[in-house]
Amino acid sequence: MPVNYDSIRTASWQPVSQDAGVVGRYRALRFPENWRDTILALCNLGRPEGAEPYRTVPTYRFEQVIQAFAPDLLVLPRPSERWLYVPEEVADPLPGPVLRALLDRWLGDLRPESEHRAALKDVRAELSASPPTWEPVEVELLRCPTTPGGGTASPLAQQFTLSTDWLARRVLALGPYEHAAGRLQFRAVPRGPRDKGAELVSQPLPFVSGTRTWWYSIVLNITLHTVPFDSLPRFNLHFGVRRWATRVSSTTGKVHLPYRRKTTVVLRPRVPYLPGAPRSERYALARVERRWDRERAEWTTSWVNGGPAGILRGISLAEPFPGAEEILSSPEDWLDQGLRAGIVYSTAMGGHEVKAGLMSHQRSELTEWAEQALPAEMRAAPALVRTRRAKSSKPLNAAPASVKKEDKQETDVRRSSERRMSAAFAMSSLAPDADPETLPVLEARLLWQTRELREAAIAELVEQLGLKGDGDAMSEEQHEAARPGDPVLLEWQSAELTMRLRCIKLTAGLGEGLALAPKGTPRPLSAISTAVQARRTSARGWLAEDITNKNPTLALVELDRRADFETGDHDPKFALRLGFADAGAVTQFVTVPKKAGRYDSVKTLGHRVSMAWDDGLRQLGIRVHPEHSLGERLPAGLRYAAIWLVRKNRTARNRWAAHVPIAVLVTPRGSGSGVADVQGWDPEANEWISYPALLLKLTRLAEVSVPGSGNGGQGSYYRDMDQQRRDTEEWLQKMLRSLRGTPTLLLAHGQNARSHWTWLQDGRVEPDRIRDGHAPGRRLHPDLRLVRVRTARDRETPQWWGLNPKDEANGLPSHLWVPQSEGMSRVFYSTTPKPAQFRTSAIEADKLAPRPRRGSEGGSRIDTNIPGWNPGLVEIAVLGCHQDDGDDPESLAFAVHQLRQPPDYPQALALPLPLHLAELGQEYVLPTIAEEDADTAVEGAYSTEGDVVSAAADDPDAAIVAGLGTGPDSEEDRQASMPDM
Repeated sequence: MPVNYDSIRTASWQPVSQDAGVVGRYRALRFPENWRDTILALCNLGRPEGAEPYRTVPTYRFEQVIQAFAPDLLVLPRPSERWLYVPEEVADPLPGPVLRALLDRWLGDLRPESEHRAALKDVRAELSASPPTWEPVEVELLRCPTTPGGGTASPLAQQFTLSTDWLARRVLALGPYEHAAGRLQFRAVPRGPRDKGAELVSQPLPFVSGTRTWWYSIVLNITLHTVPFDSLPRFNLHFGVRRWATRVSSTTGKVHLPYRRKTTVVLRPRVPYLPGAPRSERYALARVERRWDRERAEWTTSWVNGGPAGILRGISLAEPFPGAEEILSSPEDWLDQGLRAGIVYSTAMGGHEVKAGLMSHQRSELTEWAEQALPAEMRAAPALVRTRRAKSSKPLNAAPASVKKEDKQETDVRRSSERRMSAAFAMSSLAPDADPETLPVLEARLLWQTRELREAAIAELVEQLGLKGDGDAMSEEQHEAARPGDPVLLEWQSAELTMRLRCIKLTAGLGEGLALAPKGTPRPLSAISTAVQARRTSARGWLAEDITNKNPTLALVELDRRADFETGDHDPKFALRLGFADAGAVTQFVTVPKKAGRYDSVKTLGHRVSMAWDDGLRQLGIRVHPEHSLGERLPAGLRYAAIWLVRKNRTARNRWAAHVPIAVLVTPRGSGSGVADVQGWDPEANEWISYPALLLKLTRLAEVSVPGSGNGGQGSYYRDMDQQRRDTEEWLQKMLRSLRGTPTLLLAHGQNARSHWTWLQDGRVEPDRIRDGHAPGRRLHPDLRLVRVRTARDRETPQWWGLNPKDEANGLPSHLWVPQSEGMSRVFYSTTPKPAQFRTSAIEADKLAPRPRRGSEGGSRIDTNIPGWNPGLVEIAVLGCHQDDGDDPESLAFAVHQLRQPPDYPQALALPLPLHLAELGQEYVLPTIAEEDADTAVEGAYSTEGDVVSAAADDPDAAIVAGLGTGPDSEEDRQASMPDM
């Protein structure tokens, strides 16, 4: 029987009141002020003319040593009043002689060049005359000020590190976590200045599958966050699974390391590495990478930057620091020795029989155990209750959750009719000058490579749109002979529109890999840029012969998957997207059906092609809009705008850079039809244009150029950021002015937009006001409402579960959830169902011990090999509205919740539909965004808490169709701080 959930709990803690406080006692070390100028002068000595000088002392290498050799030290981001902290009760992790030796070696590592030895000697002499000293300090861990305009908690800088570490130490003091098959013994992991919160990792656990043993641990992250207009800070807990890499390649004899990615290794030495240092109960960290050695012309594996031991060359260690090759060659031996060394797994290393993620009930049990560590000054966050604004949380035109067999045909006919109506409206909008007496024409191109996919694509298009007949099918010979300008033309007529499909075989070498150096040799960005531009030109010329209409059209392109090309750089997908866009076509790619080992895309061909058509039609602005069920609770004629900021800095891993703001406007047209006008903002013309026209225009902003030649070139991060913010604010001012005259709800994604639109930050926002430039915040325009959406990326929303009223397993209900407060709330939480393909993730699943099987099957099972997918908790903050004029914040939030459930999507979206459409525009700006976001698809809506150790992340924002990502482990691929939901 289904459970009727009335409330949910979140894994979040908070102070009992604004006055509650706890004082922590530490020993702290300042970074001496007189050191700064001296060390900066040394670092900038001999810098090339025109190069950006160092503005802060580069302490990264020293902090890297701290994480490996003194993990009890807490490193705060600089500049801050104090740099290093250690709790009062912890033995001195860096006795004076050890600290002085480390500082001396660090200075030598900053400038190892022989020509700077004299300057280095002088600096060492100057600094040795005024060595840093530890001092006792008291730090407030809970109480914090609030923002003047919004009343939002504003934690002190040191609390993000010290308060979370304090809570983690209290959890450790509870002792082991007892479960049915044993116990979990947690240890803390050191955190760097760019890491967020505290982290605890259990001992490695074995899982036998077949003839092999796979290894994993349970991980707990505690992070500090704020909620708009709430005076109390929140501590979010995230429990998940960390898997360890132990599979050795038969070719190299070592664990495979992904190229251009730093892989984390967790260490626990038998004795302290540094002579005279006390033994720590914490794990240590180091990072390993695979790099191309230009001198030896081969791939090498080594610790990043020479490793922590590299900076200490000449210092005799109490235990030799392990070599990277040793650990990679015998990973299981090192792991099985009490985790002397464990390589954090990522999906790029191959498969793993332990699947990521914990399900809702087990997470609720772990959280309940951890809550025993709460002091009297703290409590668990109150439960959230179901909204009462409407009986159902679904839109009026939502697809039925289940359809009886006898009703399936009628349902399919209705859904096909809705799609055709939406397509006819979109095509009429693209051709406003067309003869109103003729039916709108939807024209698309199928650029195929295999007969199997061509036939499947035609069949799925007929199925999706409910078309009749075969469209005057042609012979195989005619298909093979078709070319641009002379395609095989299939045509269907319906009551709403004419559908034309132009079928052309992808030829002229367009589907082959880019002309680049082969695998195993360097490929400079200039060569890649040249190859992309050449293929772009060829693609434009080839397809332009078939396009005579000036209106945007769709091309469904069959292309090998990225892994089938020699390297990722050889993949021509982005070059084809740019070239076909130049010719006037938006593109959707679908992979060539093939079987290769465990990979079988033939079996899923029909589903993949169906989804490709769906995504392709979306790019033409063809969507069935979810109609809200709130009646007069919302302003009449309300439309929805959304902004998304495409922002990438060029890094060693990301070859391209861009900063492009995107805005989308969705205007519902007529109740009961699901039809809506989808437009995008054109900043050059200062007007709204059709959505596909916006996508085509965005390709001009995808500058594929060498570093330093314009957009995204090397320069000052702070200078570039200031300019980008000014550009964003100018763009925003013009776009917002265009929204006046009609009630509009503006949506923004907090993690995506707040770095450039700083008003969205919790520390700045004020209720019912807006700021889009240097002027102070002002009242919202009467026609505008502002809503910020926040997902679990960076663990900013907590894990959650439904409170089962029957005292059974806690589940995952879907609805809009409201805080239990006396006043009117402005912050709400949205949850949606699990996608159908992850129904095997049972809510009572247990990764640690066998559990009884359901029903009459009998016996027991363990779920270590089952992915633990969970719907994400999406925060909806109504930052601005007009309550005095009748606006209801809860109703506005409920409408946003329903926007996550379009009738023509198979699953709920991670983000509301307008924001989803805005985000997808980045596929036309950045070449790797589709692949990278597929790897991080679970961030926005479904997550399994991957095998992730926090590191500096590039911050790619993902918000794609919930549950339609590449797999439950995919967030691990980035080896960076990731959320669990």
